[in-house]
Amino acid sequence: MKVSVLTVVFNNVINIEQCIKSVLGQTYKNLEYIVIDGKSSDGTLDVIKKYEHGISKWISEPDHGVYDAINKGIRMATGDVIGILHSDDFYASDKVIEKMAEAFTRYDVQSVYGDLVYVNKDGSRLIRYWRAGEYQEGMIKWGWMPPHPTFFVKKEVYQKYGCFNTSLRIAADYEMVLRLLAKQKITTCYIPEVLIKMRVG
Repeated sequence: MKVSVLTVVFNNVINIEQCIKSVLGQTYKNLEYIVIDGKSSDGTLDVIKKYEHGISKWISEPDHGVYDAINKGIRMATGDVIGILHSDDFYASDKVIEKMAEAFTRYDVQSVYGDLVYVNKDGSRLIRYWRAGEYQEGMIKWGWMPPHPTFFVKKEVYQKYGCFNTSLRIAADYEMVLRLLAKQKITTCYIPEVLIKMRVG
């Protein structure tokens, strides 16, 4: 199984290196890494070029926001599964992709998600633990939501049900999960451990 990881970035020279290194350090080898830069001017491109030997594809061009950039990456991706790692975030271990791919294969599902922790700016202090728990149909209408950055989805799902709705400036990730899990009822699997560390502040 080939896995595509997308990172969207704009002027985030402070954090992009740790994000990139957490992808390139994954033990899972059938991995495509795509970086979509929104024409950064703060040194972010220098960091991308520093690691371009390990980056499968990268572009730097203006976009119409984060979801437009993610959609570009989805269209560029050639993997069976797509994950999105934002430039402020990083994987909790070097085996995240390996465990996620194993779950797809073992349980024959269309999506996989796990837990997430919020950390401070330098990543040294835990702020909040988002324990997602097992999904059951109907939970979303009561406010349940998986941590969006941990949500890995088969590419064929995006091809069938569409990419992110760019008219929703801040809620497109919520709408995507709602569309896929609640409306289209795609199958999913929960990994009960932290997959992503997300910076706050």
